Amino acid sequence: MVEEDKNISYRMYLVAFVIFLMAVAIAVKLTNIQWVEGDYYRQLAKERTVRNFVIPANKGNIYSADGSLLATSIPNYEIRFDAKAPKSETFEKYIGSLSDSLGLMLGKTSNYYQNELRRARANNNRYYLISRDLSYTDYIRIKSFPLFKLGAYKGGIIVEQKTVREHPIGKIAERTIGYERKTGESTYDGKGIEWAYRDFLNGKDGNILKQKIAKGQWKPIRDLNEVDPQDGYDVISTIDVYIQDIAHHALLKQLQEYEADHGCVVVMETETGAVRAIANLGRAADGSYYETTNYAVAESHEPGSTFKLVDMMALLDDKVADTSTVYDTKGGVIKYSGKSVRDSHEGGYGKISLARGFELSSNTVMVQAVYDAYNENPSRFVNHVNSYGLNKRLNMDFKGEGKPFIPQPSQKSWSNISLPWMAFGYGVSVTPMQTLAFYNAVANNGVMVKPYFVSEIKEWNKTIKKIDTEVINPRICSPETIKKLKAVLQNVVKKGTGSKLYSKEFSMAGKTGTAQVNYGKAGGSGKYYASSFVGFFPAEHAKYSCIVVVHKPNTSKNNYYGADVAGPVFKRIAQKIFTDVPSTNEIKNINKKIAKQDKSFNNYYVSLQKQQQVIPNVKGMPGMDAIALLENLGLKVSATGIGKVKNQSLQAGQDIVKNTKITLELL
Repeated sequence: MVEEDKNISYRMYLVAFVIFLMAVAIAVKLTNIQWVEGDYYRQLAKERTVRNFVIPANKGNIYSADGSLLATSIPNYEIRFDAKAPKSETFEKYIGSLSDSLGLMLGKTSNYYQNELRRARANNNRYYLISRDLSYTDYIRIKSFPLFKLGAYKGGIIVEQKTVREHPIGKIAERTIGYERKTGESTYDGKGIEWAYRDFLNGKDGNILKQKIAKGQWKPIRDLNEVDPQDGYDVISTIDVYIQDIAHHALLKQLQEYEADHGCVVVMETETGAVRAIANLGRAADGSYYETTNYAVAESHEPGSTFKLVDMMALLDDKVADTSTVYDTKGGVIKYSGKSVRDSHEGGYGKISLARGFELSSNTVMVQAVYDAYNENPSRFVNHVNSYGLNKRLNMDFKGEGKPFIPQPSQKSWSNISLPWMAFGYGVSVTPMQTLAFYNAVANNGVMVKPYFVSEIKEWNKTIKKIDTEVINPRICSPETIKKLKAVLQNVVKKGTGSKLYSKEFSMAGKTGTAQVNYGKAGGSGKYYASSFVGFFPAEHAKYSCIVVVHKPNTSKNNYYGADVAGPVFKRIAQKIFTDVPSTNEIKNINKKIAKQDKSFNNYYVSLQKQQQVIPNVKGMPGMDAIALLENLGLKVSATGIGKVKNQSLQAGQDIVKNTKITLELL
């Protein structure tokens, strides 16, 4: 018995000792938590109960020059269903009417939705997709459906909202408007205005502290750390929607007719450099066309004959040749270092002047003129080209601007054929936008301006930043040279390669171009033609300059020249702008008084005063219209309700007594 008591005592001591050790361990742990790991656990608890939420800023809009909305952010809704949230009796009570409503709105049968919702409940699906990409109006409608109107916890509706960028005018100028997209956890990429001006458009997100409360909900904590979001600014582009529409459809029509691979058109305001329209269309596998690449800005290629204006400017400015200087086309073929330069007209043009050679786009004339004048000192010619800015990018705001190439005599790649090949637009590479800026300088009396796409950054009616015209070169050449260049460019259309475009009613000036592209690759198997036309209108006092480039027109149509493929696009744009655009209509003598008109108005006014001596019948009229009418008659109006007038307290036909009160009942 004594031995048994001892064993019990030992066990009690052992238990007590173990309990003591546990107490010590707990005390040590508590001390460690309190003094060593306390900060960590306090922070962890805070993070789980208090969280910093981001308040996203509203992104700014992009507008056209005429105030049309080009890009805006709108809410987009996705509706899902927590099939376990409603109670059984609630679910059964409303599932039929909910299915009817969903079927009516979303275009499927009521039975389909009833079966799907029951299946979701049986499978404990707490995130069943009802519909996505809903507008705000659709969201409000679906939120009011039976069961869903009970809310998230009783009705099971789950609403997820995101903001999407929409282009109200559709695909027109899509590449120029551009986009910004997320490419990684914290990396973004984009194109066009959206990307170039993202710092202005995006604004700054705010943040707010919230505390977790019952049922997983979070409530705001008014705290000094709360930061309100700053909404993005609006960007006003230079694009004119009407001109843009003309340019887009004129280019599209020609691309479709010639089954071309791609093309671009740019319309620019001559004096300022503001781009009023830009279209870039590429051909899809199904034969349709859409904006995929900003060819006008990004694509650098050999321009062909449109480069000949560079020759003329250098020759005339250096006075090494004049428009009247005569050259022999030598049967349409001349050779340099064993390489032939040919005219498109078989047999050449005989002996003709430099001006006529330019008008007919004679390769032999232009090459001879440049070679004879600069062969001994090619740097003199190339320095002219460099001074025109064609050897460097325009440094536009858009990402991906094409890199030009102008061979330099100091480079190892320079050869005996570099100079003559440059003279008719080969061995060089420029973008359509660079070519347009150069021609625009001639139209602008020698002042070269930088093309630009955004004119202003605004916050409501407050101007944040004004983008003014940037002059690249105040005098690209002498006034005498400009005068002669304008004349020969007009003659290209009147009696040269662009004569098919000539109209007595409307003056244009410009240059055709037909370049072979990729002729040196894969043994020439990849060769195709790029047809172009660049110029300005009206010819005498240019308002706009324009370039059209069409790549890879179908040669089976036996017509791939610039005058036939690109020229009609230019002509259609020019004529449409000055015959259809409302802003170009001028109203003269608008303030001139017309006696007959004044007498008619006075008689009408006297008659009107006589008629309004009694209270009119406003029943059925919209409330706002009725109130305005009655107040203008000197009555004091009060209204109840919303909508149209159902009843009026003073009957129609009664005499009007000024300041009398009349009550309208609206319904």
